[in-house]
Amino acid sequence: MLKKNYNSYNFGLSTDLSDKQLEQFVELFNTPGTAVDSVLGGRTSVKLLQMPGLGSMVVKYYFRGGLIQYLIKRRYLKWGKTRCQIEYEILNKVRSLGIAAPKPIAFAFESKLFYRCWLITEEIKRHQTLAQLSLDKAEQARATMGQIVAQVATLINNHIFHVDLHPGNVLVDSNNRVFLIDFDRARITRMQKNKLCKKYLNRWQRAVTKHQLPEMLNEILQANLGRNYGKD
Repeated sequence: MLKKNYNSYNFGLSTDLSDKQLEQFVELFNTPGTAVDSVLGGRTSVKLLQMPGLGSMVVKYYFRGGLIQYLIKRRYLKWGKTRCQIEYEILNKVRSLGIAAPKPIAFAFESKLFYRCWLITEEIKRHQTLAQLSLDKAEQARATMGQIVAQVATLINNHIFHVDLHPGNVLVDSNNRVFLIDFDRARITRMQKNKLCKKYLNRWQRAVTKHQLPEMLNEILQANLGRNYGKD
């Protein structure tokens, strides 16, 4: 990972970028992001950027949740690694394991005690969330579940906890390829595999039930993962 500074911004980069390119990012950082408009869209806010040599990218803005968001919406106390760097690093980790996830290009944060931060990844083109696909084309969604089971099993086998994995954080592209997204706050854990599996299944089931998605999304994951992870 390369590190560069531009004005008051610190960058971590997968490839070297010019000051002109960094300036383009900074200009985008200071414009409002676009809220994700989809079933289970969550708090994520993004912007698309086309840059020669790098192609089409997604710039992710980080926002707080809970009651504190009404006092401090976008700033975080600088203590150790920033949220954007942690997500950047976990994306590289899961991709090295064969998980289909967005390719990280860079992360950036302001050089302040209370910082704002951003993550830049390659765009996954012509996609929709599994949540939306399951409502529009249930059989096509069903056909993707084998990929999802395999990828979640890889996460479990490597003790990686994606804390918010649900059908809204699974993208399906026009070739029916599945990508897992939003690894914010994901971490490597010492949790036993059966307990980690249970957490994944419980989070997935809550989302399916709450948003009235087809029950087959839950049934297939439960049937395939539940039988593979007994007591450690």
